[in-house]
Formats: sequence, structure tokens, C-alpha cells
Amino acid sequence: MKNGGLKVKLNTDKEELAESKVLILYILSKIEKPITNSELYELVESIEEMNYFYYQQFLIDLKENKYLLEYEQEKQKYHIITKNGKETVRLTIDMLPGAIKDKVDETLKGTIKKIENEEAVYADFYPSKEDEIMIKCGIKESNKKVFEVEVFSSSRENAIKIIENWKKNATTIYPKIIEMLNR
Repeated sequence: MKNGGLKVKLNTDKEELAESKVLILYILSKIEKPITNSELYELVESIEEMNYFYYQQFLIDLKENKYLLEYEQEKQKYHIITKNGKETVRLTIDMLPGAIKDKVDETLKGTIKKIENEEAVYADFYPSKEDEIMIKCGIKESNKKVFEVEVFSSSRENAIKIIENWKKNATTIYPKIIEMLNR
């Protein structure tokens, strides 16, 4: 792979490289939903130590071979396993030692809930005009927006306060807004 004139070479044996790719696909097959690049790397790292640059190269290889799909949404890269990727996992799952599969399964129990909760409530801000900041707060279910509100703030500090409040209290605030709208 060439990157800015540098040639990156993976200095490890082919079996270990294949096992790392199968691990990534196995994780994606267990999650069965889009996951951000950073969330996926965090999961992989929690199961087996992996160099970040190798990880990125593995994703490129898996994408080029159509085992996973990568897309960008709201400035985040997401990955999801393809049908071809699921079939590959089915055929190569024996490459992963049982202890690693068990660790994946155990790790995913709590992590999937955490990812779903983080994904469900979101908030961000960006400059709108010179003295105005636009704040966007919302809720997603199954990766689809079910609620979103945009408000202005005149200060960065206030924007941060609104975002923190939304992230902590969205499950209380959202039903109240819907109730008020239905009156």
C-alpha cells in the first residue's frame, strides 16, 4: 500500500494476518449493525492487541474484497459486514481459536448495549454565523433519526452545557417534548 510516498509493509505471517481479518469480520457478524471505525477498533483492541495501522490496512483489504461496506454519515465512518463477509466468516471461523471467540462473545454482551445507547442519543454543535452556534440534538433508533432539534446559542460554553444536558437527560426531555407537541 502506498500512502503519501511511504510504502507500508505488514511484517507478520500470513496466517496471523488472515486470523486478524477473520476476527474483524466475526465481530461485525455478531454486531449485525453499522458500527463506527473507532468503536470497531476499540472492540478489536479489547479482544486482541492490534496495531492501528495494521487494523486500517485490514479494513481496506476487507472493503476491497467486498467483505465489509464502509460509509460516512454525519462525519463518522461506519462499517457493516456484507453477505459475502458473512459467508467468509462461516467458512473461516475455525481459524479463530475458541478462546478468542468466547472473548468476543463475552465482550460484545456489554459493548453492544453501550454502542446502542451512545448511538441512540447524539448532540453536536458547529458555528452558524460569526456570533452564533448551531446545536443539533437528536435520537436515533436502528440508525434512523426519530427526533432531532436544532437551536442557536450565542456562546460556546452554553452550547456545551446544552449538549451535556441533552446527553444526560434525553430520555426524560424527549417524551416531554412529544407530549407537549401532542396537546
